[in-house]
Amino acid sequence: MSETLFNRRVPIKFTPVPGAVVAAKGFRVSGVFCDIKRLGTGKGSDKGAKRDLSLLVSDVPCSAAGMFTTNQICAAPVKVCVSRMAKGMAQAVVINSGNANACTGKQGMKDALAMTRLSETALGVADGYSLVASTGRIGVPMPMEQVTAGIRAAALELGSSEEHAARACEAIMTSDSRPKSLAVEFKLGRKTVRIGGMCKGAGMIQPGMSSNGARPAALPGVPDGLHATMLGFITTDAAIEARALQRALREAVASSFNCITVDGDMSTNDTVLVLANGLAENPIIRRSAKGPPTRDFVVFQAALQHVCLELAKMIVRDGEGVHRVVTLRLSGARDVPEADAAVRSVANSALVKTSWHGGDPNWGRIIDALGYSPAQIVENKVDIGYSAPGSRKILWSLKRGQPTSVTFSELCAAVAPAEFDLHIRLNLGKGSAILYAADLTEAYVEFNKGDVGDPTTLGG
Repeated sequence: MSETLFNRRVPIKFTPVPGAVVAAKGFRVSGVFCDIKRLGTGKGSDKGAKRDLSLLVSDVPCSAAGMFTTNQICAAPVKVCVSRMAKGMAQAVVINSGNANACTGKQGMKDALAMTRLSETALGVADGYSLVASTGRIGVPMPMEQVTAGIRAAALELGSSEEHAARACEAIMTSDSRPKSLAVEFKLGRKTVRIGGMCKGAGMIQPGMSSNGARPAALPGVPDGLHATMLGFITTDAAIEARALQRALREAVASSFNCITVDGDMSTNDTVLVLANGLAENPIIRRSAKGPPTRDFVVFQAALQHVCLELAKMIVRDGEGVHRVVTLRLSGARDVPEADAAVRSVANSALVKTSWHGGDPNWGRIIDALGYSPAQIVENKVDIGYSAPGSRKILWSLKRGQPTSVTFSELCAAVAPAEFDLHIRLNLGKGSAILYAADLTEAYVEFNKGDVGDPTTLGG
């Protein structure tokens, strides 16, 4: 079914299509089992022959863009990708699950680079045109014998069918309970363009990514402003120059992947990569640093934003042990960084998250979390309320710092659904933020505590 997004300048129509990362012209993908998830490499190690290595390749070189974790401890694959993004071109990505290749020293860097060289050789890609991403347990050496065999096997199984896309989705999963992917098509002038994506993530989720992995991370409305691994891979047949693609991705990530939290933990490996091969043959999209964006850039960026946001929401809904998903809508902060700080303080409070799980509309915990955030808060100006997802009909529990006449049973009914919106108004300025968050459950604790007597229960 077609959908329409309304940008400030132009309505943007797009249609969901099958195929995920191979929906766009000229992309092939594969997913194989090569035994990376060995005993002791984390959750899922005892699942048998679960695919754990994927290759993604374009028929032609692509404009490339990326966003990377701002964790000061970042994995070797992140460092390799950041370095290779300087040229703005790539053609392939090799991805493994079951091992993060993080905190593995000089050998880890050698292994990450070896993975790119092996994939370039197997795929016939030019030197330096392969990227790499890894997810899994930190501090475990990469089993390069298995990885080498896996890359060679994956190169022989490439294809562009929905089944190939499904295998790739499985191969990048760790504690995920289900695959996460989608694709859309839309018009750029007279040309039909497609964007498709897949991602993984369920735990160790609070991405804060920037274009070069350096702080600060990208925030909505603030170009590169303050702020179990998530990985995202997006493909498009749009013709777009690398600088414009990077700008579009930065804006999209700032309002999607950088706006989710499951447990407040930023991974060492968070990565989003986009490859654009131009096979749709639309006029090349360019984005000048000065002046308003072109219509084609606006349309492309909106479609990319939609794909990123839908993938990001899939991660929250599939969070480890998650029972309820809450969209926090905060407005009235002095500026955007303060809005972001305040909303994260609430979303990551263990007391708030456990009350969500219990169906308790405990606004006292919410205003307490606001109070210890770095943002300026004035008690007698704060409003707190609840609504159905996306609804403007808000049930206010607190107005100007004082309880309303709404009954406790009414508030309980508002927070009983599996998804609801939490509205916070600070009434101090124009700063606003949206964050997609999850509750904290016994299942999350049980899943992550592990048993040191049984290495297969230990997470990443």
